[in-house]
Amino acid sequence: MFWFVTLDATAKYLMQSYPVPQVIWARFFFHLIFVVILMGPRLRTQIRSQSPAHQSLRSLFMFTTTALFFIGISILPLTTASTIMFMAPVILTILSIPLLGEKVGPRRWMGIIIAFAGAVLVMRPSSDGLELSILIVMAAAFTHAMYQVFTRKLGTGDAPMTSLFYTAITGAAVMTVVVPFVWQPVAAFDWLLFVFAGIAGGIGHLCMIRAFRQAPASVVAPFSYSSLLWATAFGYVLFGNLPDAWTLSGAVLIIGSGLYIFHREQTLKRRKSSRAPG
Repeated sequence: MFWFVTLDATAKYLMQSYPVPQVIWARFFFHLIFVVILMGPRLRTQIRSQSPAHQSLRSLFMFTTTALFFIGISILPLTTASTIMFMAPVILTILSIPLLGEKVGPRRWMGIIIAFAGAVLVMRPSSDGLELSILIVMAAAFTHAMYQVFTRKLGTGDAPMTSLFYTAITGAAVMTVVVPFVWQPVAAFDWLLFVFAGIAGGIGHLCMIRAFRQAPASVVAPFSYSSLLWATAFGYVLFGNLPDAWTLSGAVLIIGSGLYIFHREQTLKRRKSSRAPG
């Protein structure tokens, strides 16, 4: 989570001087270079997917999430945007009903309602309506939930490095077509930051892959909420922003609800597995 927030903070810093599409391009292009170097001679075998359609859709949703989130953090404080993104697991729970055929009981619905109440505290809609930047980050939370849906659909058919490659090449391919229209000359030091952003994203994904291999999801997933600590630290040190009381209150409700929903899902899974024959 530290590396993911490092990527976001680097992107926010760069977007003060360069167009958003140029920074998005760097994030995926140098991520791709990083993954290709990491794969080395295994590249030809590991880029083959057993479910290319699911991989493509999954990667497209990840690219869309990144693009929307970068647009959002170019305007919003990191902590505010990160807090709104915590709605993704809650939205996933709702989407799992029509898309994955799962059932959601009254306890998890209560958690969903409380989480949305927390989101309202963070967004604080006025009589003039919600700010466009907040709506954009909320859309990023939705597309990230869709990304997780297709990750579940993909299952364990492909190697983790295959998914990492698809994620990188989809964003790099799309933005390589777009970026010439907005390109601005890059200073020598900023090139290092462009490269660093891509590598930070790649390291973050690799850490997540390693974590889920070493421990069950019930242990690993709650640590995603630690990104709020990193976002607060980076936001203060680099941009002089601290979350207000409304944002912190909303974060408590969203994180608490998200952890409860996740705990409830794990409890139900254990019950089902204990009832299974054999």
